Amino acid sequence: MKNHDGLWECSRRCMQHKNACSENGCKYWIDYRDDYNCTLIAIYEHGRMTLREVADRLGISFARVKQIESAALLKIKKRCDKNDVIF
Repeated sequence: MKNHDGLWECSRRCMQHKNACSENGCKYWIDYRDDYNCTLIAIYEHGRMTLREVADRLGISFARVKQIESAALLKIKKRCDKNDVIF
């Protein structure tokens, strides 16, 4: 269950016990032990991140993260245009 800080209960436990998450089936799990293998903790501790920081955490290139970002923004723009929402 999420709290006002945006963390799940399991995320708080991992931080409290300084133990990396082993639930690799979780949609928030990443293979990045410095952030306890949790994207929620990464955002909580570091806030906004650059594309390079995201690439490091995901183990992919900066260029690939940029491609994913561009595709996601285009998809959002198309949905906004379809629904007459200004983007």
